[in-house]
Amino acid sequence: MRKLIIPLALLALTMTSCVSKKKYVELEQKYNDTRGTLQKTTLEKEQLEAKFAKIEKRVDDYNEKINSLSNVNESLQKENNVKLDMVGNTAVISNSMKEKMRETLKNVDPAELANAKTLKDSMNIAVSYNLKKSINTSELENDEDVNIDIDQTVVMISVSDKMLFNTASYRVKSNAHKLIKKLADVINSEPSMDVMIEGHTDSRSYNSGILQDNWDLSVKRATSIVRLLEKKYGVDPSRLIASGRGSAVPLVENNTASNRAKNRRTRIVILPNLDKFFGLLAKEEKITP
Repeated sequence: MRKLIIPLALLALTMTSCVSKKKYVELEQKYNDTRGTLQKTTLEKEQLEAKFAKIEKRVDDYNEKINSLSNVNESLQKENNVKLDMVGNTAVISNSMKEKMRETLKNVDPAELANAKTLKDSMNIAVSYNLKKSINTSELENDEDVNIDIDQTVVMISVSDKMLFNTASYRVKSNAHKLIKKLADVINSEPSMDVMIEGHTDSRSYNSGILQDNWDLSVKRATSIVRLLEKKYGVDPSRLIASGRGSAVPLVENNTASNRAKNRRTRIVILPNLDKFFGLLAKEEKITP
């Protein structure tokens, strides 16, 4: 009996050992399969990441091109805005300036606007509108020795020589300062305008001291007025131009004392600086010129 029990125990032990090895093999196979799947998944992941990186690179390239095109478009737009068109024979106006001019013209009386046939006509109307709105010359108009003429885009104020200077002198009379102060107020009332001071003489020859002729005298008179406008009455010097015309531009013939007196004058020409002018424009109520 004892001999029979021992073989049975050995047989049971052998069978138990065989089952465990089979499970081990199965587990090992599953492990190998799982590791293979993991390796395959990792490889696929790396491939997808590489493809995604390429896509990102292409997107970045496209964005860069789009931004580049936007910059080019912006640059072209700026160039287009400053592209100049001829007005008349010499003046020019940019596209952006024309747009601002159109905004101004919306406020102008339609009856006057109907007379504009060209771009130059429209520009003159726009500038004239702003001049009439902003420049007040009423305090100057009552003096018989001061003549004021507004010719579309230009204000011309002509002052008799006897009000400003002594004969053959370029020193401004002290009693002329009140008038120059009024002129400064007119000039400062419209910061979009530049101002040219012109000195004019009659045709009689002049030679005294450091001055050689009428050219010298007319220039010195113009610079004397410019210095007062800047130093005493606060006009921005970048807006001022001193010009001597000598006897070259007479109003009348220099054949009588009365005519020569008319030709001896200082002219203040208020000129539109179009860049400043349209830059300072604001929408205003409609006025009837």
